[in-house]
Amino acid sequence: MKLIKLDAIDSTNEFLKGISTQPDLENFTVVTAENQTKGKGQMGAVWNSEVGKNLIMSVLVKDFLKDINEIFNLNIAVSLAVITALKKNNIPDLSIKWPNDILSANKKIGGILIENSIKSDGTILSIVGLGLNVNQTNFEGLPKASSLAVVTGKEFDKEKLLLDIITNLEMNVAESKLNPASLRQQFVDFLYKKDIPMPFANSKDEKFMGMIQGISTIGKLQVLLEDDSVAEFDIKEIQMLY
Repeated sequence: MKLIKLDAIDSTNEFLKGISTQPDLENFTVVTAENQTKGKGQMGAVWNSEVGKNLIMSVLVKDFLKDINEIFNLNIAVSLAVITALKKNNIPDLSIKWPNDILSANKKIGGILIENSIKSDGTILSIVGLGLNVNQTNFEGLPKASSLAVVTGKEFDKEKLLLDIITNLEMNVAESKLNPASLRQQFVDFLYKKDIPMPFANSKDEKFMGMIQGISTIGKLQVLLEDDSVAEFDIKEIQMLY
């Protein structure tokens, strides 16, 4: 694994994207930063991090996705890589809030942002961004956020966490090529609020009740509605109200 450490950068995803065209760049090359000035999350959300306290990283994944319909397989592989590393460190009550937030109990401790590009030969190159709240303890104004240090009362070695996550990711990518259904089921088993009645809002801000059942083969969220039908939603089509 090639590791590029930066003190400060606007975005590790953008930096890695800029060098990803180098033909000899190793698969699973990782870029980390102590400070990221323009970190972003899903749908343009801003992610702020205290300098030096958290794990800010991006990893290059290539030679994995063969088809646009397989893209969510990488979300699954990454999310489970993080969950497995955190379980090893005894982080309690872990779950995945679809599609790619990592929670401990009801608090968000990490978020994943994957950017895919289809090359001229049809292959898909992916930049996986991960922000994991590790040793930050001040989350003033962020009532739904927490960190490993807050939930356990101790500090963690960020580099050890990184190595664990990348090791797990490499194994998951290999496993997904052989048996994607197995990893998909593991992902479903970790879904936040699965099989529990929850309020949701759709893209028109209409409120409704439903129960998360699982995900489709392309990663859409499957929700059991009050009329006993199961509807599938894409990322911009549904929001859990909690």
